[in-house]
Amino acid sequence: MRILVKGAGVAGLTAAHELARHGADVLVVEKHSSVGGEASWLAGGMLAPFCERESGDEAVIALGQGAAEWWEAALPGLVTVNGTLVVAPPRDTAELRRFAARTQGFSNLSAGEVAALEPDLAGRFRAGLFFADEAHLDPRRALDRLHAKLAAMGVRFFFGGTEAPKHERFDRVVDCTGIAARQVLPDLRGVRGEMLYLETRDVSLARPVRLIHPRFPVYVVPRGGGRFMVGATMIESADSGPVTARSLMELLNAAYALHPAFGEARIIEVSAGVRPAFPDNLPRVVEKDDTIFVNGFFRHGFLMAPAFARKAGDIVFANHPAKDRPHEASRQRATA
Repeated sequence: MRILVKGAGVAGLTAAHELARHGADVLVVEKHSSVGGEASWLAGGMLAPFCERESGDEAVIALGQGAAEWWEAALPGLVTVNGTLVVAPPRDTAELRRFAARTQGFSNLSAGEVAALEPDLAGRFRAGLFFADEAHLDPRRALDRLHAKLAAMGVRFFFGGTEAPKHERFDRVVDCTGIAARQVLPDLRGVRGEMLYLETRDVSLARPVRLIHPRFPVYVVPRGGGRFMVGATMIESADSGPVTARSLMELLNAAYALHPAFGEARIIEVSAGVRPAFPDNLPRVVEKDDTIFVNGFFRHGFLMAPAFARKAGDIVFANHPAKDRPHEASRQRATA
């Protein structure tokens, strides 16, 4: 069975992985010159279904809990399971309680317990929430490694275009082009996200730390080598232009509020992208003719892409079962 996958972001690559490992002949087409798509390259990489439930639906937990296991099975050694720490300045303690009321799977921490978990934050926060079962990964490393693995599996890639070469013929098309599919999926909207990379040797964190912020969730994710990803804004806009001065100041202020040493950090990168989202902020698999659209990942790309890649695979193979498909489907049901 020959499948065309459009888009080499996290949705497209995970879909290609599920299709290829069940025997499909897959070609991935990407309009950019490399993997990453529009938004995946700028992602935080937090596999945090319980924290994400705070601003989302219960489905975030149901669909996201298996993400860390999927990524580790696909790319061993990629995932770090150190949990997620959520803190707030003393003036926002009520917001920390509100966050806790909308989530689950956490333990309440005292100031001393926060310090024991992250020594560099000692004396800075009176309380915190610790989600011990959550994980994180480096999205750029994940995309590059998944690309290499897919190529080794025989998946072909065509960069710098939006369509496959004219001589190619396919049984099905899986469209994972994000906001570019807006004309076909009218419910899709753009949500602008902005992020920055900082570099400093004066702060050490072992896990993602979320700082309660009055306007948007701010997270600081360690990337190793003294580098930290700080993000991300959520602005109802499809503008993919440069980061605004206001957003840059807010992100820097949030990092400084977490630890003053970030005030002396080097700014390595400042970037903005547009996330695709449906009205309920949950992804969907939509069938239209011979095309399966996998879209609407909002801020949940690396968290939910594995589950929706499997959904797309189930549809593709519904009438073309691969030899090992029944066994795999049974394993997935058991895992769920």
